[in-house]
Amino acid sequence: MEKIPVSLDSDALRSFVLGIECGSFALAAQQLCRSTSAVSAQLKKLEQQCGMALVTKRGRHLALTPGGEILLSYARRLLSLNDEAWRAVRGELLQGDVRIGMQEDFGESLMPGILGPFSRQHPSVRISARVDRNQPLLQAMAEQSLDMALLWQGDNLPAQSELLGQTQLAWIGAQEFDIRGLLARGEAIPLVMFEAPCLMRTRALSVLEQAGLDWRVVFTSHSLSGVWAAVQAGLGITLRSQIGLPAGLHTLNAQLPAVGSMGIALWQHNANDAAQQMLAQLTRHAVAGYLPLIKPTLK
Repeated sequence: MEKIPVSLDSDALRSFVLGIECGSFALAAQQLCRSTSAVSAQLKKLEQQCGMALVTKRGRHLALTPGGEILLSYARRLLSLNDEAWRAVRGELLQGDVRIGMQEDFGESLMPGILGPFSRQHPSVRISARVDRNQPLLQAMAEQSLDMALLWQGDNLPAQSELLGQTQLAWIGAQEFDIRGLLARGEAIPLVMFEAPCLMRTRALSVLEQAGLDWRVVFTSHSLSGVWAAVQAGLGITLRSQIGLPAGLHTLNAQLPAVGSMGIALWQHNANDAAQQMLAQLTRHAVAGYLPLIKPTLK
């Protein structure tokens, strides 16, 4: 007879996931209203059930092991289904309306993984979604025509917005784009950019000028799809994150100056609204689970 698999402890999974997302199991313990030792015991139990270490020490900090990386994705899905079943059985199905906006970089890559599970868990909540650039979304939030928005972090975000993480920025070009030859010849770097104002455009021009490199904007677009199309055509290079990076494009970071990272922020008008709370939590999970993000250091 085939051996029956071990049933992973859901409370231990929740402590594990929350500890990774908080960047600290001590902070996770506070949110779970448990002692740090209790959360540590749950982690040990989970490691025993899995038959392997899930975290390892790196100096004074902890990092996920390969097994921990694999479990994290499954743990989020298991907890999501568990929570959905729990709410359905209790009849605690939310109702109402939520209007959410997302910056274009997040629309295709993150939105399906956020709105799909939310709609299945809360079919009585009516969702309207808008994908746009940062500035129009900021204006919509200021006018309260949106309830919440996932944005690039800029100087004009309000104090009540929540920083969810940082993602590395990169110079991006087509596979056949010869950046080495262009730099060797001393030619101006051709740039494909959004129309101003744009956080990425400002960062790109500032970094190139500080490095003493000549540049010229050869293509300007009001949409991200236009930027990607021009870069894929080989007209020039652009500066973005790797979130939603189309096939056929790659990073050129080894040949060009470092551009740092940019924060991803969530702005909500009413954090006490139950539907908004649930949608915000799914958004946090989606952002935390996206690979290009700079992972938090676990203490």
